[in-house]
Amino acid sequence: MRVQFRIIPHILKFRFEAGTSRGSFTEKETWFIQAFRNGDDSIYGLGEASPLKGLSIDYSENYSNNLHSFLNNVESLEIPEEAEAILTFVQGHISPEFPSIRFGLETALLDLLNAGERRIFDNSFYTGARRIPINGLVWMGDKAFMARQIENKLKLGFDTIKMKVGAINFEEEFALLASIRERYSASDITLRVDANGAFDQSNVYQRLEELASLEIHSIEQPVKLGQHELMHELCQSEILPIALDEELIGINAIEDKKRLLDIIKPQYIILKPSLIGGMLSTKEWIEIAESQNIGWWMTSMLESNVGLNAIAQFTAQYEKLLPQGLGTGQLYHNNIVSPLEIRKGELLYNSTKPWDFQEILSA
Repeated sequence: MRVQFRIIPHILKFRFEAGTSRGSFTEKETWFIQAFRNGDDSIYGLGEASPLKGLSIDYSENYSNNLHSFLNNVESLEIPEEAEAILTFVQGHISPEFPSIRFGLETALLDLLNAGERRIFDNSFYTGARRIPINGLVWMGDKAFMARQIENKLKLGFDTIKMKVGAINFEEEFALLASIRERYSASDITLRVDANGAFDQSNVYQRLEELASLEIHSIEQPVKLGQHELMHELCQSEILPIALDEELIGINAIEDKKRLLDIIKPQYIILKPSLIGGMLSTKEWIEIAESQNIGWWMTSMLESNVGLNAIAQFTAQYEKLLPQGLGTGQLYHNNIVSPLEIRKGELLYNSTKPWDFQEILSA
């Protein structure tokens, strides 16, 4: 099939100042991609290219120009009409240096292939028969703000809580985690932490020992990426299970992916399709990780509900899922209205609810 594209830029506005150890966010740029078959604008696929400033390798002031350039080139090509072939096509025609564009294009084309019904994969999640367990995310901020988030997540029925650490005083962060563990055992509430590389060689072992005393499930990226020897030592120490996150950025060749996991030997990896090369690249990471008995879970990268829907349907292609990082749909006050809902710590697709993005797409 031949396809034409329309690009709609949008600024997502956070409901609060979302803090990480790399800084805080109040808004996020994103670009929606509409894909039409040539000569027919009645049906369109919808994707989202959504890089994160300060983290994505493809984010730049020229991002919009790069996106237009890639899509203009694709318009001149014959696109296959089978899901796996589309993923292969996108990987072959979009440079790995532009992972969020890959993901947005994959989503738009798969949606178009499935009649523009926001059905990226035809599985039980899309039909509403299956729900995906997710963790409740606690953002960095002052102690009172974080405590309110924790209480809210517990009231909403989450049994896995993930807290970002490394921005405020660690003793205060530790006390917040300890307050949960005093009330709930590890069999009742699973606790994860995400350091976003906030620790270093001088303090990381002590931090891990302290966190381990609270029976923390795992810690994401305790030190900055690129310190493979230190990360290997931390993983082998087995003080606390380690999950690689930022460490996966920019690793594209299958042999390089295998080599990284062989060297570090983590207990888990965190997968963000917009950050690591799209869906096909993410599938490669999963296959390699499972062959090495490394666990994994998927996380959105602050996309709108358009990107979140695609990641959730992609995730639902797999069985026996750990709680995923897919609870970001409520972050924005100007998000796309969608059938995605969170109930008692699970993400579901409520097909009785409509998609509504006409206001944004007509802007």
